[in-house]
Amino acid sequence: MRAPISGVDHVVIAVRDLDRAQAIYAHLGFTLTPRGFHTLGSQNHCIMFERDYLELLALPKAHPATQYYTDFLASGDGLAAIALATGDAAAVHAALRANGIEAEAPLDFSRPVDLPEGVRDAAFRIVQLPVGQTPGCRTFVCQHFTRDVVWRPAFQRHAVGVTGLAGIALIVEDPAREALRYAKIFDTWPQTIDEGLRVDTGSAPIALTARWKLGRRLEGVELPTRQRPFVAALFFHVADRAAAANALRKGGFKPMTLGDGSLGVDAQEACGVTLVFG
Repeated sequence: MRAPISGVDHVVIAVRDLDRAQAIYAHLGFTLTPRGFHTLGSQNHCIMFERDYLELLALPKAHPATQYYTDFLASGDGLAAIALATGDAAAVHAALRANGIEAEAPLDFSRPVDLPEGVRDAAFRIVQLPVGQTPGCRTFVCQHFTRDVVWRPAFQRHAVGVTGLAGIALIVEDPAREALRYAKIFDTWPQTIDEGLRVDTGSAPIALTARWKLGRRLEGVELPTRQRPFVAALFFHVADRAAAANALRKGGFKPMTLGDGSLGVDAQEACGVTLVFG
């Protein structure tokens, strides 16, 4: 039974200091949405692209539903979660459980959004997967009930020229074993790549690799120092690499030009995850 998942909806970078993270990503050349306040007590800024987005998330208030992020932040900022896109979270829940994945029951929440026409609620339904199913990060499925509230043209234009997520790379103990766990979600098989194994999601793929292999691919760029397993790098599509490099330098960064012409930013400069603009 194949779950109706259409790709990666967004990724979540958990941070201890949301003001600092907001400033860093603004200097990286991103346009951020105004601060959001979830009904679960968390706060965020989103960076919207054409079909997906990046979320900066902080947790000033404890809540059982966000305990994973509290535990994650004990080791510092970093990319803590991957949200998968669906139009029917309930159907995904049923399909995952039929396939032997003990997904949690669907959970609804929302946050108010100030818009020119007034305040509206951005509403979501999520289904969280067991942490053990996706070593290195929390994975959940996200259904948007109010896409027009979240995807606003004014927030989709970025000085750095990013148009979307291109890929996610995790450093794990055993890439072959962990890739199978990720692939089970999508009812697919991992594909061999130079760095290890790739799981196709329907949009941005997920790569499972060893530190030395990813380090060779991103030579000269600092990776996170977290204990395995963890999300090490986030890759972006950009409209123009030269324009991206100029925007990064204007923001005070010194991007490393990689062998394929893409641009890397050290993890310590980007809230605990290496960024690759290509």
